[in-house]
Amino acid sequence: MGANLPPESGIRVSAQALRDLVQALFEHVGMRAIDANLMAELLVATDLRGVFSHGTNQTSGYVNMIRTGRVNATPNIAVTANTATSRVFDGDGGMGHLPSWKAANFVADAAAELGVAAATTGNHFHFGGAGKYSRVAAQRDCIGLAVSSHRWDRQGMIHAGATGGSPLSIAIPAGADVPPLVIDMGTRFLPWDEALFEKMPYAYFKDLGLGSVAHALGGVLAGIWQPGRIPPTSKWESNQGGFFAAFQIAAFGPVEEFHAEMARFVTECRKLEPFPGHEIAELPGGIEWRNEAEFSRHGIPVSPRHQASLQDIADELDVNTPFDQYENTRFGAGS
Repeated sequence: MGANLPPESGIRVSAQALRDLVQALFEHVGMRAIDANLMAELLVATDLRGVFSHGTNQTSGYVNMIRTGRVNATPNIAVTANTATSRVFDGDGGMGHLPSWKAANFVADAAAELGVAAATTGNHFHFGGAGKYSRVAAQRDCIGLAVSSHRWDRQGMIHAGATGGSPLSIAIPAGADVPPLVIDMGTRFLPWDEALFEKMPYAYFKDLGLGSVAHALGGVLAGIWQPGRIPPTSKWESNQGGFFAAFQIAAFGPVEEFHAEMARFVTECRKLEPFPGHEIAELPGGIEWRNEAEFSRHGIPVSPRHQASLQDIADELDVNTPFDQYENTRFGAGS
């Protein structure tokens, strides 16, 4: 959680300026323009929600994975199995964002038409924050689910929370004037500590339960243990998979009634006494909803470390950055 608090100092950069920079960096290492554009859109969309750990902060690492030949810059994403309400996407060793975005849109469109849909993705690298995929379905008056997992050394897996913290997101729309209900989290909550386990074993067992289900859906079902996807048989890292599902709200009752009841529920919860140390009460997704509105208007806060990460990789690749023109937006220490 701490990594996703707004920085105490830095500059504010427009979403479009960050998109342009990130797209240029991915194109510079060989990614197709259309794929680089999508990567930039998704990473900046994550920043706009304040999930900085999985936004443009990740750019340098992703770019270097491509530069060192561990991630395919130009994957040919294929559908390897399908029915009217399901698909299996092969990511061809590329970034996980690319097949995952296709899967999220497929399940949202199919569920909106047919009531329910599901898809898996595999043979790819990191898919980033899960919330951007589940929210696709919520924007189409469906309930969306997105979960991912990755290959870990099976030794010590229990102490790592079964999967090391696979991401899980569920998004539920709540009408136009209140934030949607969006869980977007890792399934590992506590580092292993034997003394803490003795005091509260239930926390670790819940951690283990969530993590193992995430691994079964986003990992085993998605085929991340298929021999052809594991180095050295595969030339790519391709260590992740994803599971995506969507459920049409209209299949269960009138959408307008659901929106009204969800709006009432969210509004009443926001009137409750907030947790200690917090000024207002929010359900999951509420803080991100407010961040998105503020950062879209005033720019995304970029910490000195975040800026340096992007500047360093841009310098290595001889790509211009926009940061100098935002010096007048500096806040916090040194402003």
